[in-house]
Amino acid sequence: MPRPFSEAPAVPDVDLLSPMLTREGSTWTADYQGLTLRTALQPIFSLSHKRVVGYEALIRAFDNDNSAVLPLHLFELAATDADNLLLDRLCRYLHISNYSSFHDQLNWLFLNVSPRVVSSGSQADSFFGELLKKTGLPPHRIVMEIVEQPTDDADKLRETVSYYQKLGCLTAIDDFGAGHSNFERIWNLSPDIVKLDRTLLTRATDDHKARQILNGIVGLLHQSGCLVLLEGVETHDQAMIAIDAGVDFVQGFYFQKPSILLDQMQHRDFANLDQLLSDYKSRNRVTLEPTDQLTSFFEQDFHRAVESLCQGSAMTEACRTLLNHPTVSRCYLVDENGVQIRDTLVSDTTSRNLDPRFRPLESTSSADWYRQQYLRQAIARPGSLQVTAPYLCITGAYMCVTLSLGYRENGRLNVLCCDILANALDGELSRL
Repeated sequence: MPRPFSEAPAVPDVDLLSPMLTREGSTWTADYQGLTLRTALQPIFSLSHKRVVGYEALIRAFDNDNSAVLPLHLFELAATDADNLLLDRLCRYLHISNYSSFHDQLNWLFLNVSPRVVSSGSQADSFFGELLKKTGLPPHRIVMEIVEQPTDDADKLRETVSYYQKLGCLTAIDDFGAGHSNFERIWNLSPDIVKLDRTLLTRATDDHKARQILNGIVGLLHQSGCLVLLEGVETHDQAMIAIDAGVDFVQGFYFQKPSILLDQMQHRDFANLDQLLSDYKSRNRVTLEPTDQLTSFFEQDFHRAVESLCQGSAMTEACRTLLNHPTVSRCYLVDENGVQIRDTLVSDTTSRNLDPRFRPLESTSSADWYRQQYLRQAIARPGSLQVTAPYLCITGAYMCVTLSLGYRENGRLNVLCCDILANALDGELSRL
């Protein structure tokens, strides 16, 4: 029967663990229950800096025949809380010993903290501080990764994060976006870095909506004061998604697999970030071309509609040409305060396809659109046609692009707006 934690032997300190480590050339190994433990490092890259800024330390176990043992099986050997604490500290001791003599004397070392240690063992002790003193590794070069998980003691989790921050380490929340991750923990724990779970990237690879959600999550995390790392990048397309999402750091097999050959890490060929960013710029320029086509195609019709309105024509007459285009959904007029001043004109195609479930949103008389960026831009730059990126239109809950043009009529500034169906653009723009 496993010993309860309260009956465990003395908490393992640095001196107790030291005999379990052995030096092999330029690296260290550790012995644990008949297995040999080694450090594997996987580089972490900054997309903006186009270079390595850190390494995640991962444990690799081997039996007497030098056959690899799955990490899952290794941690299953730690049957009690005391055993788990010992293994957790032994792994960190091993990783820091190896990284202290590593060729890189600048970048971060990312270390994982066992969830069971966080929930059941106190971190407010001298072990980690003593370990850093013994190895000479400055605390500001350590990023402590804490896995997101349900915990019975939120105060203990907060205490753990605070302990490492007071030591001078950076902290990271791992696997955000999976399981029990939520923004409340981000706000409560104030980590320096958030590692997004690879499932977010996997979904974004096949689902455009998931890609937009990923971009939104990154934006919210940045607003919360966190740097963002996306792990699990395995393909060129996923690297493009990571760049487009605005993440700060990337990690994954596409860039470099973990390796126990630490002395060869500096000689390895990493993914060419210059080429990757060049590919992104080329691809992004291509995606902007339809926007340029859109403004060029509709600009003349917009100015004609505005001229007609200034001459006293009704909206129906002034916007007829615009509304007859198959991609156009609706036209509406807004004053300089963002308030709609006439009823919305809906194209015949849109009228036939209105979703009755969103009927409460159809009437926009006196609606206030000032919050919309396209409106503020049109007010700030009268006479210049503005265009948005695709977004969800609240009027009908469909994706659209909005064109807007500010103009003066009888001394007042008005804005003519036109919503275009985003899903109709690809086919139609090829014929513009």
